[in-house]
Amino acid sequence: MATMVRQGWVAAGNSLSMRSAKVEKIRSERVHFLGDSSELRGVPGKLASVFVPYVDRSATSGALRIKCMVLETKPSAGTKTTLHDLHDKEGQSPWYDNLSRPVSGLKPLIENGVRGITSNPTIFEKAMTSSNLYDDQFRQLKKQGNGVEDVFWGLAVTDIQDTCDLFIPLYEESNGGDGFVSLEVSPSLAHDGDGTVAAANRLHKLVNRPNLMIKIPATADCIPAVKTVISQGISVNVTLIFSLSRYEAVIDAYLEGLEAAETEDLSKINSVASFFVSRVDVLVDKRLDKIGTEEALALRGKAANAQASLAFQLYQEKFSGPRWEALAKRGANKQRLLWASTGVKNPAYPDTLYIAPLIGPGTVNTMPLNALEAFMDHGVVSRTVDANLGEAQDVYDKVEKLGISWADVGSQLEVEGVASFQKSFDNLISSLEAKADKL
Repeated sequence: MATMVRQGWVAAGNSLSMRSAKVEKIRSERVHFLGDSSELRGVPGKLASVFVPYVDRSATSGALRIKCMVLETKPSAGTKTTLHDLHDKEGQSPWYDNLSRPVSGLKPLIENGVRGITSNPTIFEKAMTSSNLYDDQFRQLKKQGNGVEDVFWGLAVTDIQDTCDLFIPLYEESNGGDGFVSLEVSPSLAHDGDGTVAAANRLHKLVNRPNLMIKIPATADCIPAVKTVISQGISVNVTLIFSLSRYEAVIDAYLEGLEAAETEDLSKINSVASFFVSRVDVLVDKRLDKIGTEEALALRGKAANAQASLAFQLYQEKFSGPRWEALAKRGANKQRLLWASTGVKNPAYPDTLYIAPLIGPGTVNTMPLNALEAFMDHGVVSRTVDANLGEAQDVYDKVEKLGISWADVGSQLEVEGVASFQKSFDNLISSLEAKADKL
């Protein structure tokens, strides 16, 4: 039997039988079940065991709201999923863009082909404000005299350590090629290069796992920090990349960091460059709609993937030739392109729009749950990212000719991305402060 991840519905009146309790009259709404310690009954289909992260009682109706993820068992004879095929056939690593307690709930995803985890302030905000599984450690950290922000980092580091431990077998099996877990420095450091270097070193020491990647934003102020941290032997996920010019600067910082590294063996240093896609279409589509011509409207939903394909072309160019070959002789790893923001934000677009057209060797796609499920269900695995580079260049050029500046798009999205993560971080700290007053 192969465990598959699905979303499901729980109808009112169904019951959930757990080890120690029975919950009746579950509210009729879409829910997720995640884990392996309980059994769901009364739902159509053949379900595996599940774990309920928390139960929240509605203040208005008194109904019980259960939030988790359904795991469905399906018969197989060693059949692999499309996620396995992505890696085994096309050299792309599927990662999961989410993290919450219990991290043991990630085991079915690993079995189904997920090869890494990314986190960010927004993900931690959702996890820590919607679950009581952090409460015991929260109390303990507060009793030790920690401030609320230090408590957050204590909670986050524990999650990251536990997740790294889950992925260590894959990390070792792949000789350090996969099994990475990413933890981001504070968004307040997005324009503080020296502070970013210090934070990266601090988090690297606190987590103390070989498969940790420190996330550093690709702002102009933090590009030098990428070089420094890489030169110190710390693996880095460079995030919030929205333009080809900034992506090239990220690659150069990585190469310069490798060249400046004191160690002769560079094989333990890894990096990914997180190139965001769906947010690009959201912004460009708005501008295309405003232009309103037939030519402009025909480009909707095409700009992000076109730019991404050109980024892959740049990746191939930069990681070849004498400069790269000299580093490769010292054991250097290529900085893989990671497609981020791959959940479809326009419901009119195909649900695998930012996965299926971006398949290629030496890349990573970190997927939110909906995108991951969609690709597992009906995704087609074949190399696509550089199948139509001429068309990608044509779309890219047409967008610019219509008066939409790619440089301006990249700058605006970077500002919005930093602000979004800062808002999530601030909201999280405020929520934890409120929790401190209650506990």
